[in-house]
Amino acid sequence: MEKSTFTRLYAAFKKRLVQLRKRAGLTQRQLAARLGRERSFVSRIEVGERRLDLIEFYWVARACNENPAKEALRLMHELQDLEKQESKAKRGRKR
Repeated sequence: MEKSTFTRLYAAFKKRLVQLRKRAGLTQRQLAARLGRERSFVSRIEVGERRLDLIEFYWVARACNENPAKEALRLMHELQDLEKQESKAKRGRKR
């Protein structure tokens, strides 16, 4: 298991976070204010310099006016699909 924030799965996670923020019509600064954090907190998460834990994901989703459980489920399905695609591609290269 790779721990890097630069894996394809983590890239999909970061993309989802940016989509959440933009769908809410928020800038990084506005989201940070809702979270009681500095803008750099949001920026570092979105570029992968800082990992986001589950509780922080919960608060980000809430700050973006989204249901955290629904967003987490959508994200998990997206990551599973991506993992399946990667697995198929690996099997295809081995042949």
